[in-house]
Amino acid sequence: MPLAYWVNNLSPFLVRFTDSIGIRYYGLAYMLGFLTAGALLIRYARAGRSALPAEKVSDLIMAVIVGVLVGGRLGYFLLYQPDALIHEPLSFFRVWDGGMASHGGFVGVGVALAWFSRSQKIPFLHLCDLIASTAAAGLLLGRVANFINGELWGKVTAVSWAVIFPNSVAPGTPVDLIPPRHPSQLYEAALEGALLLAIMQGRFWRSDIARTKPGHLSGEFWLIYAVVRMIGETFREPDVGVSLILGLSRGTFYSVFLIAGGITFIAASRRRSEGRALRKS
Repeated sequence: MPLAYWVNNLSPFLVRFTDSIGIRYYGLAYMLGFLTAGALLIRYARAGRSALPAEKVSDLIMAVIVGVLVGGRLGYFLLYQPDALIHEPLSFFRVWDGGMASHGGFVGVGVALAWFSRSQKIPFLHLCDLIASTAAAGLLLGRVANFINGELWGKVTAVSWAVIFPNSVAPGTPVDLIPPRHPSQLYEAALEGALLLAIMQGRFWRSDIARTKPGHLSGEFWLIYAVVRMIGETFREPDVGVSLILGLSRGTFYSVFLIAGGITFIAASRRRSEGRALRKS
């Protein structure tokens, strides 16, 4: 096979100290995602569009960080590698080996927001909407980091923009024997990240939905994320050793529950809004 495709030999480290220790792009992606979310939340507060004071933003971000890391890590093992958690529980703490699940991260963030809402007396659904409007920035950066790491690659293809991922085959395989694949990480970065962020920011700034219909924006986020995740999954190679569920990849199967949750959030938000309108009349 002629080497007509780009070979992804990118280093996962920005700065490397040892074979396994250094500043990784994946960690930087998380850090920049949280910083971006914090900057947007401060901007909301200063524009008078948020019940979260600017001085409380850092506290909320810390709670969300814990929720994302614990939820994402637990979600990865429970949803994708349950046997590893049972037979090798200490692998949970080997974060340098990777392994985060966005669906688990959503649950972790929900728990963190519930705790923060209760402790700070700020409406839970309002906090959900604030985070929903910023979360896609982290998804965008995380998917780019997946591409840099050469992980979560796509299915074999012959499209002109296909990429050769050396990690997709056994070590030592000659490059000319490695099949080219869809750079599905970049597709997901565009869909789950850039597109979703643009939609959420547009909805937040160009409408009053976050104030008048608490929870609606969160429902929209879950629905759109689930749909674009399913689209991305059609190009992505299922994880090695992870079985399909009802013929669907696990990312697609779990997204069905996000659709149900999104519809539930939107329906509840509309009922609450209609109830307030009736009481005022």
